[in-house]
Amino acid sequence: MKLLVRNLAVATTEEKLISLFSEHGKVQSCSLVLDSKTGKSKGFGFIEMPKAGEAKAAVKSLNGLKLAGNNIRVKKAESKVAETEVTEKKVASIQFKQMPKINSNADSADQDIIDNTDNSANLYGKVKKSDDY
Repeated sequence: MKLLVRNLAVATTEEKLISLFSEHGKVQSCSLVLDSKTGKSKGFGFIEMPKAGEAKAAVKSLNGLKLAGNNIRVKKAESKVAETEVTEKKVASIQFKQMPKINSNADSADQDIIDNTDNSANLYGKVKKSDDY
């Protein structure tokens, strides 16, 4: 199970995290996220523990623990696939409504630009069905 550890002090090392989480079970991997310019910790990292029961025990025990002056936050890491699916569902649920007519007193040339009941309109005028876009 992959865990997200947040609110880490800049001085916290991977070795310290491995030591801390090893008290609750086997640690498969540990990675601190570093700033590419400075090389310093961004204040969060990931711990991977192969046994879910041990990982849950670590979350329960270590979440809120004071480490190097900071109260760390530990939780199960969300997978990128799940985040992508949520985003896709949000985009798919958006419904576009037809724009209302802006000016009912416009002359016929202006009305063709404003009216988009039979087709979409863009900033440059009416779009013909034969236009590729």
